[in-house]
Amino acid sequence: QVQLVESGGGLVQPGGSLRLSCAASGSIFSINTMGWYRQARGKQRELVATLTASGGTNYADSVKGRFTISRDDAKNTVFLQMSSLKPEDTAVYYCNADLILKGSYLLRNYWGQGTQVTVSS
Repeated sequence: QVQLVESGGGLVQPGGSLRLSCAASGSIFSINTMGWYRQARGKQRELVATLTASGGTNYADSVKGRFTISRDDAKNTVFLQMSSLKPEDTAVYYCNADLILKGSYLLRNYWGQGTQVTVSS
């Protein structure tokens, strides 16, 4: 019923930038919080940044000042602008959304399939 599709990952040198996108599609009535999480090899998945429908943001301390989350509600899309990338940012980045389906009043949580970001020289 709902798909979250990420794009924009890849290989970048330390200090470089990447912009991730995540588009939600399907029978969506409204989207509340959208966000990005990441999971490095051998580590647990962790929050990177979230953005509520009212504009409230939350960032992991490790990315504050380097990453910026934004969204285009008309396109049900969330972005993550990543700058000053470090090797420790290497991970699979997952999109996440809390949304309500058409014909429902329940808030449901969905994940994307993930996109690899590798920061290496």
